[in-house]
Amino acid sequence: MTETDTPSAAARYPIVRLRPKAEARAIRHGFPWVYADELVLDRRTSALAPGALAVLEDAERRPLGLVTVNPASKIVARMLDRDPEAEIGQDWFAARLNRALAMRARLYPEPFYRLVHAEADGLPGVVIDRFGDVAVVQPNAAWAEAHLADLVAALVQVTGVTAVIKNGAGRARGLEGLAEEIVTVLGETPAAPIPVPMNGATYLADLTGGQKTGLFYDQRENHAFAARLARGARVLDMFSHVGGFALAALAGGAESALAVDGSAPALALATDGAKASGFGDRFATRQGDAFQVLEALGVEGAQFDLVICDPPAFAPAKPALEAGLRAYERVARLAALLVAPGGYLVLCSCSHAADISAFRNASARGIGRGGRRGQLIYTGFAGPDHPMLPQLAESGYLKALAFRLDG
Repeated sequence: MTETDTPSAAARYPIVRLRPKAEARAIRHGFPWVYADELVLDRRTSALAPGALAVLEDAERRPLGLVTVNPASKIVARMLDRDPEAEIGQDWFAARLNRALAMRARLYPEPFYRLVHAEADGLPGVVIDRFGDVAVVQPNAAWAEAHLADLVAALVQVTGVTAVIKNGAGRARGLEGLAEEIVTVLGETPAAPIPVPMNGATYLADLTGGQKTGLFYDQRENHAFAARLARGARVLDMFSHVGGFALAALAGGAESALAVDGSAPALALATDGAKASGFGDRFATRQGDAFQVLEALGVEGAQFDLVICDPPAFAPAKPALEAGLRAYERVARLAALLVAPGGYLVLCSCSHAADISAFRNASARGIGRGGRRGQLIYTGFAGPDHPMLPQLAESGYLKALAFRLDG
């Protein structure tokens, strides 16, 4: 080998191979995952460290691309690059981040958005939310943990953020065999919640102590639609987190909004957000279990012109699907009873295991069992900063349905 020669991919990376009956066509057409029963898990492959890089071949030994391997995960390989010669380093990350940033910068006038949405942005298992000069990174796959230094360096290079927080918490990391931790890896930890302008309101995001990365950007477009229904309305926002739909509704001209959540810290942030937005006098909170509060409000005879329910994932995986759909149906039934004649009900699901048809049917059953009839007037999904990879249904997890209920 001369000084100008570089090793081939086969020399630089180990090779992993699909089983003869595995469907290589799906991989060639863009599906990004290989499951454990599709890969030849011989002694050498099984000995690879979680997050190791390898060239994936089909059963005929034709290269399919560069993957990351985790023998301990059900998703044993994730496609990183169709080029098996690709080198994963700061420059590679910068190219992916520049592509992601170009789309967000076109869509949003201010730097508050999801910058990277995992597989859909070519960074499997990686989520990055941006809060102005601060970025929160969720490295939910072993390879991202192993390459975190290059990822952070590229993130600073591309965006100019001055602080980066690693949010290593959540179910996904456990499935990859990764430990949980939340730590500031660059710059200083924000001393206070970050104000985030969105849909005419100011939300407060706790980047180190809140849920997920501190704020749910995915509902932005659905918040905006609900705000159009809220003018002059009495609004109930169930599972409100830090104000979610309630603050957007007040910005849209709601007469009042009641936010309900089980978390006192989240409701405190919602209250501060309402005050910062200038409509604290029209905002109220109620802490408690959502199902118990829905039942209590029914007993109290409460009525609202707009009711929104945005619960956590009741069906995070297929084994929980049936129980999850029953929970969504129950939410719809209890909430429908609180909607004034001619009012509106917005129901949401972030369960990827419950597709739009199943969720819509469960919602309609619940409304009917609540003694109401409704017109479906809107179907929404996550905003464009949460793009969907068409080949990966899991990337299109969020659904929102708006019904106008009978008089």
